[in-house]
Amino acid sequence: MDQQDKQQATISRITTGMPVIDAAGTEVGTVDLVQRGDPYAVTVQAPTADPGSSLDELIEATAVEEPDVPADLAARLLHSGYLKVSTELTRTGAVYVPADRIGSVADGRVLLAVGVADLPPEE
Repeated sequence: MDQQDKQQATISRITTGMPVIDAAGTEVGTVDLVQRGDPYAVTVQAPTADPGSSLDELIEATAVEEPDVPADLAARLLHSGYLKVSTELTRTGAVYVPADRIGSVADGRVLLAVGVADLPPEE
């Protein structure tokens, strides 16, 4: 089993609502979203809204797609898989955990291989 397979096996054991603990033992928050990796994922930037658009079109164009991070990081997350974790430790209220930063899943908790400061916050 290669590293990618191990990461997918680990992420498949995670469910929403599980507590997330970082490498230092700090409770980060709870899992909001579990996204398994897709090696064929294609990411596209949302089109910019035409100022003459209707309000509905403007709202649709600015609707947040997951993951809400810069495009290069979003592509990496979609390929490898990730968790979105609700947390009070960042200004935006959520961080993303790339699959390769998940240490293990034990006793109904997700244990990270890194500290919360190493996780990208939601934009």
